[in-house]
Amino acid sequence: MKRNQNVLISGASFAGLTTAYWMQQSGYDVTVIEIGASLKKGGTPVDIKADTIEIVKRMGIFEQIKAQRVGPEKWEFKNATNQTGYSLILKRPGEEFPDTEFEIERDTLLGMIYDLVKDNVRFIFNNSIERLNESADEMEVTFRDGSSEKYAYVFGCDSIHSVVRKIWFGLESEYSHFLGQYFSIAVIDKLLVENGTYQMYSEANKGAALYAHNTKTDIIFTFRPKKEISYDFRNQQQLKKIVSNQMKGMSWRAAELEAELLQASSFYFDKFCQIKMSSWTKGRVALIGDAGYCASPAAGMGGSLGIIGATALADAFTNEGHDFQKAFKTYNKEFRPFIEQIQQEAVYTLDKLLPATEQQAREIWKNGIAF
Repeated sequence: MKRNQNVLISGASFAGLTTAYWMQQSGYDVTVIEIGASLKKGGTPVDIKADTIEIVKRMGIFEQIKAQRVGPEKWEFKNATNQTGYSLILKRPGEEFPDTEFEIERDTLLGMIYDLVKDNVRFIFNNSIERLNESADEMEVTFRDGSSEKYAYVFGCDSIHSVVRKIWFGLESEYSHFLGQYFSIAVIDKLLVENGTYQMYSEANKGAALYAHNTKTDIIFTFRPKKEISYDFRNQQQLKKIVSNQMKGMSWRAAELEAELLQASSFYFDKFCQIKMSSWTKGRVALIGDAGYCASPAAGMGGSLGIIGATALADAFTNEGHDFQKAFKTYNKEFRPFIEQIQQEAVYTLDKLLPATEQQAREIWKNGIAF
């Protein structure tokens, strides 16, 4: 009997597309299923550094990334009356960015990886996994549209609110650890500050930031409530109401930024949290990226962590001769110390970013943030 070489990947973002690339390179027939109508676009630029640089070189897209890099040229800390306190020049006119770290717009990088796989990988949009049933040799997957297919492996690369994790491992509440803050992000197609500028403002338990790149502006709002908020992450109107209520009465450019956030087509809101699991694999199913080990946006590695995780799993398959049980064991053991370190650093960073008192806010305005 011929071995099933079909692989199903849930989620068409960095973890999913990178997993698709490596598994297709290894000879598997890959299908990517995505609940949305297209790739998961939108979001702030992605940092490419350390391990990720070597990975994108292996994938053959490093020079493309280098040619389309962006990056903040200066940081400015603002107070309620828009005065600049601490400022930092990162790159002067005519200077080059350093070659140790690269920043690229999220959609640009996503498009690059998609171009690597689009001709050799099957994509199914507007559909999702409904049920999983494991036999000795394969996984039977039933989809939302009622169809079903059999695969050798299923990889959950479907973000912090993973459907695969919910179906196969348990409810999100079992693995999600709230870090005490919330954030809202939107990217708009105009400049609200000078291109290449990153501005930050904070007051007690609330903060806002603007980052301009390629004539676009990222708007970021964060806040720390007295207690955790209950909401449906799919209900956009409910999420916008939460943001609006929290931004009311906030100083600096809050009224303007609230209007821009709520009107933006790329509006996104969620809590800062981490996914912690004792195992990212079970049977013939593995979780990759935010689905298995989200470190929160405070880590600054949302996209790159998916790329690194996908490569770690693919390398485990190669090194273990495509014995999936050995590969999964290696993935769980050898990749875990790296994830635990990143998650620990993210908690430390998050606490530093948002002051709890007005005195702390004034200190940040004057002196910046010391990590």
